[in-house]
Amino acid sequence: MGALLLRIGLGFLPVLTFAVILYVFDNFRLVKFRVVCDALLAGAAAGLFCLLLNRWLLVQTNLSAPLYARYLSPFVEETAKVAYLFLLLRRQRLGFLVDSAIVGFAIGAGFALLENIYFLYSLHDHSFLLWLIRGFGTAVMHGGTVALVGIMAKSRSERHQRERAVYILPGLAVAVLIHSLFNHFSLRWQFLASIIFLIGLPLTIFLVFNRSERSLRQWLEAGFGSDTELLEMIRSGTVLQSNIGRYLQSLKERLPGTVLADMLCTLRLHVELSIKAKAVLMLQEQGFPVAPDPDVQEKFRELESLRRSIGRLGRRLLAPLLHTSARELWQLHMLRGRSG
Repeated sequence: MGALLLRIGLGFLPVLTFAVILYVFDNFRLVKFRVVCDALLAGAAAGLFCLLLNRWLLVQTNLSAPLYARYLSPFVEETAKVAYLFLLLRRQRLGFLVDSAIVGFAIGAGFALLENIYFLYSLHDHSFLLWLIRGFGTAVMHGGTVALVGIMAKSRSERHQRERAVYILPGLAVAVLIHSLFNHFSLRWQFLASIIFLIGLPLTIFLVFNRSERSLRQWLEAGFGSDTELLEMIRSGTVLQSNIGRYLQSLKERLPGTVLADMLCTLRLHVELSIKAKAVLMLQEQGFPVAPDPDVQEKFRELESLRRSIGRLGRRLLAPLLHTSARELWQLHMLRGRSG
C-alpha cells in the first residue's frame, strides 16, 4: 500500500502542483478555472487517443518498441496534444503569452496524468527512480512542450499582428525534438534531464510571465486611452469632423443612410465593450472582485443584430475602423464569457 501511494504521489503531484502554481501566478486572471479544467480533459483525451493509436501503429510499422518511442511516438503525441491548443488559438481564445503557456501546460498535464494512470496499472515496477522520473521528468516534459508551442506560436503572431496556422509549426517541431531526445536517454540520463526540466522550464515560463504582463499593461494603458477618446467623440457628435467621420461620409453613395447610422452604432458598441473589457482586466490585476455585468450580454446581442443589419459589405467597410487584432477579439470573448 505504501509503495502504491508513493507511485501515485510521484506520478501525479508534481505536474498538478506546477499547473496550479502557473494558474495562481496569473495576476490578470486571464485564464478561468473552467478553461484550465477543459484543457486538462482535452489533454487526457489526447492521451487516450495516442494510447490506442500507438498500439495500432506499433503493429502496422513493425518497429521495435524503443525505435517507435524515439522517432514516431514523439510526433504522434505532440501533434495530438497541440491539436486543442491550435483550436483555441484559431478561435482567438488566447490573447497573450501567459494564457497560452498556462493552457498549453494544462493540456500536457492532462496527457501526462492519463499516461501515468495507464502505467500505474500496467507496470509492476515499484522502482523509486522510475516514478521519480515519470512524475518530475516525463510528466513535466509533456506539459512543458505544449506550453512552449503556445508561447512560440503566440509570440510570432504578436510580432506579425495576425494569426496564421503555420505559426504553430516551429514550436511543434521543437516539441517533437525535445520529446524524441528525452526518449533516447537511458533511465539514469532521463533522471538528469528531469532535473534540467525542473530548473529550466519554470525559469523560462516565469520570464515569459514577466514579459507578457509588461506587454499587457502597455496595451491596456494605450488602448484604454484611445478607446475612451473615440467614445467621447461619438457621443458628442464630433466624430463626424474626424477622419473616421469623413470616411463614413465618403460611403454615402455606396450605402443607404440607415446602414451608415447602424455602422456608427456598431462602432460605438464595439468601443464600449472594449473599454469595459480593459477595465475588468485592470481591476482584476489589482485584486478587486469584479461582478458579472448583466447589461453586457444585452449589448452583445445588440451588436450581433447591428452586424446582421449592416450586412457583409457594411462589415467589410467598417473593419478598418474597428480594433480587430487577436488581443482585441480575445478581450471581447473574455468579457462575454464572464457575463454569460
